[in-house]
Amino acid sequence: MKSTTNKILVSALLMVASFSASALKSDTDQPINITSDNQSLDMENSVVTFTDNVVITQGSILIKANKVVITRPPEGSNKKETVEAFGSPVTFHQKLDDGKPVDGKANKVHYDLGKEFLTLTGNAELKQLDSKINGDVITYDVQKQQLKATSAANDRVRTILIPNQLNDKKK
Repeated sequence: MKSTTNKILVSALLMVASFSASALKSDTDQPINITSDNQSLDMENSVVTFTDNVVITQGSILIKANKVVITRPPEGSNKKETVEAFGSPVTFHQKLDDGKPVDGKANKVHYDLGKEFLTLTGNAELKQLDSKINGDVITYDVQKQQLKATSAANDRVRTILIPNQLNDKKK
């Protein structure tokens, strides 16, 4: 039994490592393109809101949402922007340096650019090829490359691992 438990733990760790692989480095050098049916700007509070059919692209990154709110912090605060996306669901797609795609979805996505911290809330899912993690909340610390999934009160986190994809990761 202990051997089986260890194999499951190793498999889960390998899958999390595959999700935390580096995104295409060239993506961050690409321009960010945002299209939507509507856009509003609150100059006093430094908030830009995009609504209805929002599509964001940057290199291999593709995000689709019903609403995206970008908030810029006050001048001199040494903080960076935050991005919140809302949808039914918000979806995103990105290619990693190893060429494998990562797809995700959630009802709400919050990204703090300064802390490089991503939070997926409500029916959250991260998927790479056929392996995936589902939970109520999935967080990812980009700098530390740490992923955490939690469940709602009467639910559980669900992970599906595909053995041949784990073996590919070992090579």
